[in-house]
Amino acid sequence: MKQTYSFDDVLLIPQYSEIESRGQIDISNSLNDKISLALPVISSPMDTVTEDQMAVAIHRSGGLGVIHRYMTIEAQSKSVFDAYRAGTHNVAAAIGMAGDFLERAVDLVDAGANILCVDVAHGHHTMMKNCLDVLKNKFGSQVHIMAGNVATLEAFEDLASWGADSIRVGIGGGSICSTRIVSGHGVPTLQSIIDCAQSTSNAKIIADGGIKTSGDMVKALAAGADFVMVGSILAGTNETPGQIFTRGNGKKYKVYRGMASSAAQNTWRGKTSTPEGVSTTVPFKGSVVNVFKDMAGGLRSGLSYSGCRSINELQAKARFVLQSFAGQNESNTHILWRNK
Repeated sequence: MKQTYSFDDVLLIPQYSEIESRGQIDISNSLNDKISLALPVISSPMDTVTEDQMAVAIHRSGGLGVIHRYMTIEAQSKSVFDAYRAGTHNVAAAIGMAGDFLERAVDLVDAGANILCVDVAHGHHTMMKNCLDVLKNKFGSQVHIMAGNVATLEAFEDLASWGADSIRVGIGGGSICSTRIVSGHGVPTLQSIIDCAQSTSNAKIIADGGIKTSGDMVKALAAGADFVMVGSILAGTNETPGQIFTRGNGKKYKVYRGMASSAAQNTWRGKTSTPEGVSTTVPFKGSVVNVFKDMAGGLRSGLSYSGCRSINELQAKARFVLQSFAGQNESNTHILWRNK
């Protein structure tokens, strides 16, 4: 039986550095020869994370937003158009792999989307193969096709051969996802990245799930990911969809939920099948701009500790070490625990 590792199981070993300023570090990366992101971060296509306001905000910070699909074609196309009209040069939008996916895709591209994300929980599927074939025949190289999610090298290689330009790697690791509990299936996201990084294809790796901190982002990139996708880190910010509400304690909150949760399923399709996610509330965080600023600072800090000026250099030089449970405790700000 194979041993697998998650983000908390490992640390990156600090290395000799000649970097005199973190301003010398370039954290940008390219999806293709036309699309480059100054911040290698993509916001998740969830109805409590990404609509046009988040897409605009993350674009201005250098990243990419994927506008969720859990609304009518007309509503999603308007959200894409509003983001495009606000000056967002790269607009991504999610679609499914069945039903009206092609009609939705055509309308979204007409509205300004140049990236389509085939957004399903289990992407290693015959329906995904058909969907990617249809999309490539329709759009060719005009549109970047993102697909997923997958957890294995075999699945990654298949989606790449079926036409995916970038692939979301990670199943069951999201903070509001219960897939591993409900189904018993999944692979720790870091391990999936390590495995998929062995691919000989040109498809980009998007680490998706289990990323809690900028340190986890650095580990994901070091392990072979080209980009990271985040949801919970952005949840509760002003730019996420949903109302801000105040509880009896006077503090402000917003809803954050998995798209396979009962609450989300009832909203977008009027019924519930077996839930594989939860719905919760998170404290209101204010503007997401500050979150992106902290991400960029954390990424540059991470690269500097390995003496690296770029993501490619990090992937070539990074050295991981396993840490024990005691080591994990030591890695945290443990004085806060002792003061409780």
